[in-house]
Amino acid sequence: MSGQWPLGSEVRRIDITGGAMLYDASRVGNLPPAAFDPQFWIARGELVGSAPGRGSAYFIHSEGRHIVLRHYRRGGLMARLSADRFLWRGEELVRSFAEWQLTYHLHRAGLPVPAPLAACYRRMGRTYTGDIITERLLDTESLASRLRSAPLSLLQWIAIGRCIRRFHELGVCHADLNAHNVLLGRDDTVYLVDFDRGSLRKPGLWCDANLVRLRRSLEKITWGLPPERFTEADWQGLLDGYRQPVAARTAHPGS
Repeated sequence: MSGQWPLGSEVRRIDITGGAMLYDASRVGNLPPAAFDPQFWIARGELVGSAPGRGSAYFIHSEGRHIVLRHYRRGGLMARLSADRFLWRGEELVRSFAEWQLTYHLHRAGLPVPAPLAACYRRMGRTYTGDIITERLLDTESLASRLRSAPLSLLQWIAIGRCIRRFHELGVCHADLNAHNVLLGRDDTVYLVDFDRGSLRKPGLWCDANLVRLRRSLEKITWGLPPERFTEADWQGLLDGYRQPVAARTAHPGS
């Protein structure tokens, strides 16, 4: 298990056929390795939907809990060589484990992220595949989806900026900060999701690069839409929120 940061006593690591899995025993109990296979949930009649994309996501409702199962897939040119296999460089560099542990760290720090439930990898020679299971944030909509239907208020843009600032204050570099990975709740609560390849860093130019990446995403999403869906005033509102330091709540063990 990676020693990047301490994990609570509720975290378990067990060997499974061809690899290993991590899970939070306080949230999912003794989760079977088969839970990383969509067919497991289909057979139980608990798979309620899916979202295609670079990382296929499956939505599950089981025993009153709403969760997301995501299988790691390659993007770009590398996907032509292998759709979902990654080079094995040791367990500490497995993408599913790295994302799970980072999300666990952020959730315990009180940041608005989905609770991580479990992750696994399975080796085959010099390559591996990976999967992760997280809590599903209900009654939320991606920023991209919201903008396709209506403009946001200035207060909503400010809230997005404040949310991003919270992550940056703790040194959280989101590797793919775009309008799809910003979720808005009904009460305008803002969440960030998908921390694959994310990292903890000292403050630096990467903070500005995160914001530039988000702006490019917003411009791409709103291209061809009515001009009021994303304006310069909207972006300045986001930056105004970002410039207001907001100390993240310090979580206590077991939160």
